[in-house]
Amino acid sequence: MLNDERTTPLQPLSSKNAYATLLTRPNYLAGAVLLAYTLHKYSPSTPLIIMYTPSTLNDSSIRVLEAESSRTSTIIHPVEHLQLPQPSSNDKEAEGKASGMVAERFADTWTKLRVFQLQSYGYEKICFLDADMMIFRDPSPLIFDSPLKPGNEMLATHVCVCNLDHDAWAPEEWKPENCAYSSVTAGEDGAVPEVVPDSPTLSVMNTGTFVFRASKEIEKLVFDQFYGMGRTRLAAYKFPDQDFLNDVFKGRWASLHWSTNSLKTWKYWHGNMWRDEDVRVLHYIVDKPWARRVGEDGRAGYKGDDGVTHTWWWEEFERWRSERNGEGREGKDTVLGLEKYVASANGEGDDHSLKVIGGGAQDFAKKWQGSNELEDLELVSHGFNPRKPMVGEHGHGPVVIERPQLSAAVNQPQLNPSNQNEQ
Repeated sequence: MLNDERTTPLQPLSSKNAYATLLTRPNYLAGAVLLAYTLHKYSPSTPLIIMYTPSTLNDSSIRVLEAESSRTSTIIHPVEHLQLPQPSSNDKEAEGKASGMVAERFADTWTKLRVFQLQSYGYEKICFLDADMMIFRDPSPLIFDSPLKPGNEMLATHVCVCNLDHDAWAPEEWKPENCAYSSVTAGEDGAVPEVVPDSPTLSVMNTGTFVFRASKEIEKLVFDQFYGMGRTRLAAYKFPDQDFLNDVFKGRWASLHWSTNSLKTWKYWHGNMWRDEDVRVLHYIVDKPWARRVGEDGRAGYKGDDGVTHTWWWEEFERWRSERNGEGREGKDTVLGLEKYVASANGEGDDHSLKVIGGGAQDFAKKWQGSNELEDLELVSHGFNPRKPMVGEHGHGPVVIERPQLSAAVNQPQLNPSNQNEQ
């Protein structure tokens, strides 16, 4: 990891616990800043450590983070990208490759594992939150006061396996009757489903939110597994950090309340448990609200169903912008630095990298209807291939996916970026 003066908080922090997130690309800057802003609003005594990668985050974005850290309980902490291990003699086929479109989009998320290397700060528990989240109530009691057994155990929320969009890549057992949340009712009592280790659906966690005891032991457990699995197995994961952590902590995790990782789609997928006032941590999977304004018809998101929750994000953004603009020259400069990566008032963001996490994600989803309706896409042996280079969304920012040499097409999964467990 890097050594940098920014690893030191700008003000003393007395909390025994901390949150952490990861920022690797400027087009997620707005998500990280508004996460810090809303977390400070509802849980001001608990710091947020923003891990960031100086190699892929420009100086102007880092200055925005520095300015925000002086106004919120935020520590900015530089880290190096975590790359897949070098291939062994048995791993040559995996060299330089990820397994298909889904894994390629989430390649940056391996760096998320750096959160297990933050124990030097001295916090007892650390809770990781994805950078595309926003806080609407204090989540700390449900997160840090939930029972966490001594040793290498983790707390997280279950994966939602309803698959109401009928994604072709999803396992056959992914259906509402097998979802952990189908039997959950509204309110805090009885809203924490049990983990069933032998179940193919009730044993799987979503790693948008997870909490653990910070220690050298858990760091060793995670990285011994990471470097011991080999490149072939790691590259085969569809959703890298999530699949990996599920393997590492299989049978060793317990469930958090759903409101600590409330997927925006649950507002209309899980009316059995969802109440707006219960939401603590809202997870903006797939289309990111800052990348595209809510339409005049109130529609937003991949299928147009997310206008309400996206409006909530924009309302918080306007509060943040108003506060910072009232804080003098530095505050105004911070606003200008962030607005480069936020959709303008006329709709979508001008920066090309925003299109892939806003309207671009929708456009791509419309094109990818199945192997017989590819429009401008071609299949290759390792996944999909756009006829022109395109920007593919990583879990924390974009990467340009160049067109590889075409080879004979093989059986490919039919993909749809409406995955309900995205980062």
